[in-house]
Amino acid sequence: MTDSANLAPARDQALEVRGLYEILEQRFNDATWSLNELMIGYSNDVGQIGRLLLARDGTWPIDGDTDAELKHKLSQALWWVFVLAERLEIDIDQAFAETMSSIRANLNNTITRTAPTPDAR
Repeated sequence: MTDSANLAPARDQALEVRGLYEILEQRFNDATWSLNELMIGYSNDVGQIGRLLLARDGTWPIDGDTDAELKHKLSQALWWVFVLAERLEIDIDQAFAETMSSIRANLNNTITRTAPTPDAR
């Protein structure tokens, strides 16, 4: 088992903000967003990140500061991940740490296996 990542402060902030959204959703819609609605929100923001990357490359014109918008949307996408993980009862700290550990081990194995051999002269 790997050590947990220290994502707790960011996760806590994200869930506090989500709680504020839920107050407004309940007030205006008499219900909070479903898992599907949350996923649509996340997907929409990911799509906007794609358009902002095109804008950064100069192939998709936008009004405003592309870098500022990218910072905002990337942070918002991270917020969605915390919200979705919480709704799905996934310990994102542990999942992230385990995933990075697994990826690191696989990459290290591949690097070792594919290391160039010294020329035999």
